[in-house]
Amino acid sequence: MANICLYFELHQPLRLAPVPLTSLGALIESYFSQAERDDNKEIFSKVAKKSYYPMLQLLLKLLRKEPTFTFALSLSGVFLEQAEAYEPRVLKLLQQLVKTGRVELLAETYYHSLASLYSTTEFVAQVTKHEQLLKQLFGVQPTVFRNTELIYSNAIAEQVRALGYRGMLTEAVPRYLDSRPPTQVYHSSTKSRLPLLLKQAQLSDDIAFRFSDKSWRWHPLSVAQYLQWFESYGPNECVNLFMDFETFGEHQWEDTGIFEFFSKFVSDAIRAKKHAFITPSVALRAKSAGEYDVPDPISWADVDRDLTAWTGNALQQDTLRLLYSFEQAVQEKNDEQLLADWRFLQTSDHFYYMCTKWAADGDVHAYFSPYNSPYEAYRQYAVVLAHLRERLE
Repeated sequence: MANICLYFELHQPLRLAPVPLTSLGALIESYFSQAERDDNKEIFSKVAKKSYYPMLQLLLKLLRKEPTFTFALSLSGVFLEQAEAYEPRVLKLLQQLVKTGRVELLAETYYHSLASLYSTTEFVAQVTKHEQLLKQLFGVQPTVFRNTELIYSNAIAEQVRALGYRGMLTEAVPRYLDSRPPTQVYHSSTKSRLPLLLKQAQLSDDIAFRFSDKSWRWHPLSVAQYLQWFESYGPNECVNLFMDFETFGEHQWEDTGIFEFFSKFVSDAIRAKKHAFITPSVALRAKSAGEYDVPDPISWADVDRDLTAWTGNALQQDTLRLLYSFEQAVQEKNDEQLLADWRFLQTSDHFYYMCTKWAADGDVHAYFSPYNSPYEAYRQYAVVLAHLRERLE
């Protein structure tokens, strides 16, 4: 009987408002909304209607129906701020889920940033701020860490262990995992030997990406077929299904049958008595199957599972270098609004929109971007960054 560890990420970025180049030298009330229109509110409410409300309600129903059902959520601070401001009922549903005692909340960077790659001090500050928010809203102290986009390396493992976390989630990348299965617990190639859970990409992506693909061999995917693929795993293995929460209703629309599929998957898996749902903190108690040596950072994005979705071209590299070079000056200003603006500009999505990849990876980037091209994303971000620098000077 294999264990199943379900984890969902809830994040929505604050997208930039169309700040004109002529605004340089002038006072701007917000980089993220206009007085007459808040695009972020419209987008959040739209996604809430399609995804957050129906899926949160389904999860609550399943928790009440299935006493052994359990899973984990990671909620970015940026998401929680918007939920509280735009759709407070989303926050109330999340609080109801957590009160059941069977939903584990994971720690992450408050601003869904790349700080773990650029600034240890800022990384610690954001993780601490995120911890405080979870305590305030849910009364929870997280023990397991999930970095932005599952970004991980040996060096990041040491940062996470220094913060006191018992384990971490990341991607199973073949060039580092070799032929070993992703269904075992591993530990970091560091002195601290941080326990690690690795995503089972094939089964996760069958739902997250391939579910509605009519050209896919297994479309339409049945629950019976999906569960049959779990039969190859034994009692000492854990199948880690990690995906974006928006998979349900937003990426895979309601008319694909995604909600019905998920509900039946959970119930049938439990009824068959061949699998047990467990949380990451429980899964990490298993004995390590060996070292996972990752000298260069990995992520769960794109074919290569590396950082090129955010750092692969000169546009991204230039803006990231400049943004993080402001850290000391921002801190010295002792201006809460300036600090908040600088941190919201760290959200990884801004750099994801600047990605110039093509083929399948490029299609995914284009789908998520609010811009017509990565160059327009860079132009808009560069204007805001120039305005921020003016405020610092």
